[in-house]
Amino acid sequence: METNHHSPPRRLIELRMEHSDLDALIDRADADAPTDELMMRRLKKRRLALRDEIARLQHALQPDEPA
Repeated sequence: METNHHSPPRRLIELRMEHSDLDALIDRADADAPTDELMMRRLKKRRLALRDEIARLQHALQPDEPA
């Protein structure tokens, strides 16, 4: 059986991993001495975009149940 590397569940895992990596990077940058504010804004904006995409994909994979 061939694995689809572009399946929505696989994409969700990849997005969660990227979000986690970005979280760690931001935490390390905050803990270090002076940081580039522009870089931090870009990293945080990307992290937010990832969170939104994760939520959208989760909703698509698990639609609301009818009442």
